[in-house]
Amino acid sequence: MKPILILLMFLISGQIFAQTTTKRALKPSDVYRLQNLSDAHISPDGNWVAYTLSTVDSVKNKRNSDIWMVSWDGKESVQLTHTLESESQPNWSPDGKYLSFMSSRNGLKGSQIWIMDRRGGEAKQLTDLKKGDLSDYEWSPDGTKIALVIKTQPDTAKVKIPKPIFIDRYHFKQDVEGYLTRKPTHLYLYDVATKKMDTLTKGVYDEKQPKWSPDGSQIAFLSNRTTDPDRNENTDIWMIDSKKDSKIKQITTWTGSDSSPEWSPDGKQIAYLRSTSSDNYIMYDQSVLCVVSKEGGEPKVLSKTLDRPVANPRWTKNGTSIMALVTDDRTRYVADFSISDGKMTKIATGNRSFTALDRHPSGSFLTTMSDSQLPSEIYVLENGNTRRLTKHQDSFLEKIALATVEGFTSKSKDGALVSNLLYRPANATIGKKLPTIFFIHGGPVGQDEFSFDLSRQMLAAAGYAVVGVNYRGSNGRGLDFCKVISGDWGNKEVLDILGAADYVVQKGISDPEKLGIGGWSYGGILTDYTIASDNRFKAASSGAGVAMVSSMYGVDQYILQYDNEIGQPWKNFDKYVALSYPFLKADKIKTPTQFMVGESDYNVPAVGSEQMYQAFKSLGIPTELIIYPGQFHGITNPSFQKDRFERYLTWFNTYLMKK
Repeated sequence: MKPILILLMFLISGQIFAQTTTKRALKPSDVYRLQNLSDAHISPDGNWVAYTLSTVDSVKNKRNSDIWMVSWDGKESVQLTHTLESESQPNWSPDGKYLSFMSSRNGLKGSQIWIMDRRGGEAKQLTDLKKGDLSDYEWSPDGTKIALVIKTQPDTAKVKIPKPIFIDRYHFKQDVEGYLTRKPTHLYLYDVATKKMDTLTKGVYDEKQPKWSPDGSQIAFLSNRTTDPDRNENTDIWMIDSKKDSKIKQITTWTGSDSSPEWSPDGKQIAYLRSTSSDNYIMYDQSVLCVVSKEGGEPKVLSKTLDRPVANPRWTKNGTSIMALVTDDRTRYVADFSISDGKMTKIATGNRSFTALDRHPSGSFLTTMSDSQLPSEIYVLENGNTRRLTKHQDSFLEKIALATVEGFTSKSKDGALVSNLLYRPANATIGKKLPTIFFIHGGPVGQDEFSFDLSRQMLAAAGYAVVGVNYRGSNGRGLDFCKVISGDWGNKEVLDILGAADYVVQKGISDPEKLGIGGWSYGGILTDYTIASDNRFKAASSGAGVAMVSSMYGVDQYILQYDNEIGQPWKNFDKYVALSYPFLKADKIKTPTQFMVGESDYNVPAVGSEQMYQAFKSLGIPTELIIYPGQFHGITNPSFQKDRFERYLTWFNTYLMKK
């Protein structure tokens, strides 16, 4: 009897274990559970890391960001703020005694800087700015002053009836900001002890990204001081002494774009990113890593031959090299670039995505990283190895079964090789052909990579294979691969999407009778282009897209792109007509399509979706239009994010889950 009893006990315990470890599928309401980490900064003594953690209150339908600390050894984690208003941009005072942050708590109309004693106690408001919009700040090395970035704003406190908006700018609209008037952003110097503020920069130009020299005597910053900054994307690095009435000095002279200045430890050089192109309009481009003397002169280009985008430059402790992030074919890795010869050494790689860097006093680095199975967390990077510090995502993941993610390469009709990602539903039956959704990334200069992707995981959780296509125009494959679509939208990208579709059908992964396509922004635009080119897709969802390009001149924020990439319509109208083929050939489309857009989107305005919806209605093609009130290009309202997922699933299920 003993063997039988042992067997029964084993079976019972196995069933109990299976029940307690059973994981469910992801569902739309899980958007309320996913937390976001950002703005991680190391304390001067290296013992703590401060960061923000964003969570959702589903009852109030509000996302709130609080400040947390985690010890460098990962053993202690402390929530520092618990207010109903969000806090952002935490930073340590140079002596390490205080933690500063920005917030509009206590009913303030705009953000102010607050400070709190790291040993405990309530935060106290430091600044009391009466006018202007504070967007950024940085402590001086000795902690006595703070550089502020403030945008000029009119005093509307006593105005009951808004004044007409007067516009005389070439580039006059921008998503989130709305109509652009001439209200420049300037740098100011705030004295922590006296609470007095001096103006550092004046005039009609904008300044941003202030960076103090190690000795605190100078501040580097970015500015476009060309004749008409609206007509190009130039930014140069400039320098100013950190005192009132100082003169500025130009450090870089590239006619393209310079960004992300970082002082060397000895204060003699500045590392920064530069656009590859020197043209007025820069879309299909990738940043290269450069170093220049603080006195200016010819810069040294460290990543010139890499042919991959570089980001987040940070000097190593000894100043002999620079750590940075490199975007490369579905991944983002950490690399070290030698100052002397530009030699690159890969430090941390693999099928994952690193998104931040901060240097520890010991010479190690702090980073944030995610992979296809884990949303972003904070890690220590030591000797090429990662050590996880935060574990906020564990509660989100513990009960959810996620899709597996794998890469594959497809060949397009014209022979181009394209890198893609395939999401297979958890517990999918091996050998069974699956209904498949091609969910196309936006940009177009971006890529699908081995990072956590809630949208594709959500679709896969409903039983779909999901394909992310890194079509031509994406980055991570070199500059030529990226810029080949310039002025030729909806051509090679569509060939690449169809090539990926051919691959998954030929491999027996996808059911050819149950293919769907969707995306947001350029992903929505490519959805329109694809369904106007091929009728194989049985359902589509086009988010924030446009199909009649000829109607968007002066309507969206891309005036520089129109004038520089495809020309002005009165000179090159045939080009606009050619690029508008999804709308002008709408009568050839057979795919039932759902259209979505934010009501206040100035990036790709609602008219783009409305026109296609109206065309479908006029033609009798199944369609629907969803407009999210008060939303810009990105949908940020938590309940709307949940609603969008629900509508995706309802729409695709209607047409792709038929038996």
